[in-house]
Amino acid sequence: MFKSIYEELKHTDPGVTLTIKDVDCPATLVSCAVADRLYESLYACPHGVIAMSPVIPGLVETSTNLASVRTKDDHFLITTSQRSSIESAKDDIVTMVASVFKLAGAKVEHGDGYPGWSPNPDSEILEITRAAYVRMFNEDPKVLAIHAGLECGLIGEVYPGMDMVSYGPTILGAHSPDERLKIDTVKRFWDYTVEILKNAPLA
Repeated sequence: MFKSIYEELKHTDPGVTLTIKDVDCPATLVSCAVADRLYESLYACPHGVIAMSPVIPGLVETSTNLASVRTKDDHFLITTSQRSSIESAKDDIVTMVASVFKLAGAKVEHGDGYPGWSPNPDSEILEITRAAYVRMFNEDPKVLAIHAGLECGLIGEVYPGMDMVSYGPTILGAHSPDERLKIDTVKRFWDYTVEILKNAPLA
């Protein structure tokens, strides 16, 4: 085998040389059968955007991420994460990913995650928040929906149907060692919150 590889390389580059020497055997080896199951399950595992929002143009609704593959003790540890604003869609892609690895003979465990929180363009509190922004800052706010885990999903799981909106001071480098808060936006955020509460319904 090595001779044929060498001949092929030499045909491409006449100056190439091939050196073969003995090396120590690794302390642990992965059998061909296990390696095949690993490669094939990783290849079959869904990754990336699964569905776009039918309500908000350009917003990812459901996605899955093949996050990491590493060894731990005597086994491989594969970590994935799924996210969706629709809880049933998240459950569906969780099951799809789990099925891929179960078919390969892997043990599958599920961790805690963020419940889905579906954007409501007709939200009453959203309109109150938007109007307060215009009154205070004399410009229209950029109202966005993001594909991320938010506390609103956790609150909505406990209080189904609660009308909610998410906003806050300016944070830079979120979820990184460089995460920081722009101090001068904190008072602006507080005054804005007070203005929203002045106009929000009591019940």
